[in-house]
Amino acid sequence: MAVLAMLTISGCREDDAGLPAVSPSERGSASPAPSAEQNNPRALVDAPRAGGLDKLTGDGALTDVPVDPGEMRDGMTLVTGTYGKPDGQGAPVLFEGVDHVPDDTNERREHLFRGMLEYIQWDPELGHPEAQPVEPGPLGGSVECLLASLSEDGNVICGWADEGTAAVALFEDSTLADAGKLFVEMRADLER
Repeated sequence: MAVLAMLTISGCREDDAGLPAVSPSERGSASPAPSAEQNNPRALVDAPRAGGLDKLTGDGALTDVPVDPGEMRDGMTLVTGTYGKPDGQGAPVLFEGVDHVPDDTNERREHLFRGMLEYIQWDPELGHPEAQPVEPGPLGGSVECLLASLSEDGNVICGWADEGTAAVALFEDSTLADAGKLFVEMRADLER
């Protein structure tokens, strides 16, 4: 909590409206259906390993929150990190998520998607990336990935939203299929 207090985190900015609408799920869709989860909400954990990737420390560790997570309220937790292969090969995966979200987690995921597009400096003049649904795995909810590249591989941003959590991750030099599969595997270690 002390680290969170030291970070300057702002809420949604008015200029978010100029960024691309990234997901068809937001249009005409409500929050994920209520379930037994409401009585026992899931939480995000600062996992030392996620989806077979190690959380990077030292020079590879995050020193700041790279994407605005939206308004943080009492009881919410922000989890961030970069994860990489144990052998150091490949680009690290940037992860950011929040739990105990009191509002619509689909809207929170959309906010995180827009923030990640801004982080990678996606030019809206290139078009509006469309999120594609991904099989969410045993944790359910809704998982989507979007390709922020003009080729078939490049920057892929994946996000999930469920009853109380929302998160996104950036996979550089990847495909939608590979990033989606790894994101679901990472989620199994990051959400409890």
